[in-house]
Amino acid sequence: MEEIVYLNNLFDLYGELLTEKQQKYFKNYYFENLSYGEIANIYHISRNAIFHQLKLIEEKLYFYEKILNLYSKKLKINDIIDLIDDKNIKKELEDLF
Repeated sequence: MEEIVYLNNLFDLYGELLTEKQQKYFKNYYFENLSYGEIANIYHISRNAIFHQLKLIEEKLYFYEKILNLYSKKLKINDIIDLIDDKNIKKELEDLF
């Protein structure tokens, strides 16, 4: 479950770097909770092709995070925001992210 949440967060940050089809496969599987077979039927490809595409997508998301570290930086920034007492400044910073 924790990995799924992490992948969803990575997708939020890096999803636009994936192809349109990869974005659809990811959304079908992780957001709509469709099985490999159901996705395969929608796109008229094999279940195995969907499995491999999803593994490739996951690898790409992990790679993007390894290189860019946007998710790690976002977590650190959120920790810093939590330490701020001024509500106006805190709100402005939260709105940026």
